[in-house]
Amino acid sequence: MDITRLLPARLFRRPPRVSVVRLQGAIGLSRPGAQGLSDAALAETLERAFRRGKPAAVALIVNSPGGSPVQSSLIAARIRALAEETGLPVHAFVEDVAASGGYWLACAADDIWADATSVVGSIGVISAGFGFSDLISRYGVERRVHTAGGSKSFLDPFRPEKPEDVARLSRLLEDMHRSFKAWVTERRGAKLAAGADLFTGEIWTGSQALETGLIDGLAHPVPKLRALYGEKVKLVPYGQRRSWLRRFGASMAAEAAVSVLDAAEERAMWARFGL
Repeated sequence: MDITRLLPARLFRRPPRVSVVRLQGAIGLSRPGAQGLSDAALAETLERAFRRGKPAAVALIVNSPGGSPVQSSLIAARIRALAEETGLPVHAFVEDVAASGGYWLACAADDIWADATSVVGSIGVISAGFGFSDLISRYGVERRVHTAGGSKSFLDPFRPEKPEDVARLSRLLEDMHRSFKAWVTERRGAKLAAGADLFTGEIWTGSQALETGLIDGLAHPVPKLRALYGEKVKLVPYGQRRSWLRRFGASMAAEAAVSVLDAAEERAMWARFGL
């Protein structure tokens, strides 16, 4: 005799589970031996978060100043595909910043929550670099470039900037910007404030972003998820698996050099938002 049939069903009903995935750092800057936000690096983590243990939802903790528009698009598309396949709602929670590509990722969620002082927005595209033509000429260094194809030396930092190169770059950036705007419009739709120009690259605090419709409310992950799924909700974190070198504390000169480069690039991106 199965005595479980004689007992209340609620005794065997486990509390709902919400998978929690942290999207931390710059997007697409990872190199061999380093870890960062890319579609390839996150694929396994996202698969486990959506499919393991029958979760009731997936929560994204976003803290990113942006980075590669391609990787932002790929990661967001993967999140949406998994959400549609599993039928799970997705909630995004912004920590310090969800700007540029970071906001692109947040828009993959069904709703976006932030702290009142979070930095949100920067819906634009940027290309930055250096010009060294005067520097090398001062030291008598001659730059020699030979190409097959007139555009192969496009924006060479060791040559004077050409107006036609700048015009070409502007066309590329505008095309990327159109894709970004289309994504935000698709995901946020009627939530966006009517008549507001939100696509200038400007940033807002969480409180201001709520007024513009870029987010849905001011909330922190734990209390909000408890409000949505009950006080007994179980939050299950999912993160990227570290390489065996990092896991066991091994050190290599090449890996150390890569880490320094990654840190410098990422630090510059965070600095744009005063962080």
